[in-house]
Amino acid sequence: MASEKSVEHAHIEKLIANNLPGSPIYAFLLTPVRVVSASKGHVVCRLPLTKSHMNSKGGIHGSVSATIVDWMGGMAIASYDLREKTGVSIDIHVTYQSSAKEGDEIEIEGIADKVGGSLAFTKVNIFKVQDG
Repeated sequence: MASEKSVEHAHIEKLIANNLPGSPIYAFLLTPVRVVSASKGHVVCRLPLTKSHMNSKGGIHGSVSATIVDWMGGMAIASYDLREKTGVSIDIHVTYQSSAKEGDEIEIEGIADKVGGSLAFTKVNIFKVQDG
């Protein structure tokens, strides 16, 4: 028996379906992102990497990772209280510890630590999904 999706999971899937087509950069980089799980303030998605995500050396481009961090922070905020609009990022710090290449799948985890009316603090982790 398949388990039902959480309210947050359904909300995030709906937001992605409704908003991704309206943002050319997100639509280009994040199609076909898939929501793995979502709960209050916590979202996990997976994305297969294509040639469009790569830099000239064959690894995921830093700007792609930064864009994913920006987007996923918003998704984590949206999952916190089921809001439709998440605002804009005012400060993003990205630390690169490893890379991924074309054909790899990445897992993106967004966490909303604190969410207020006009300011939120989020954390985003991006991992390469290992075989097996």
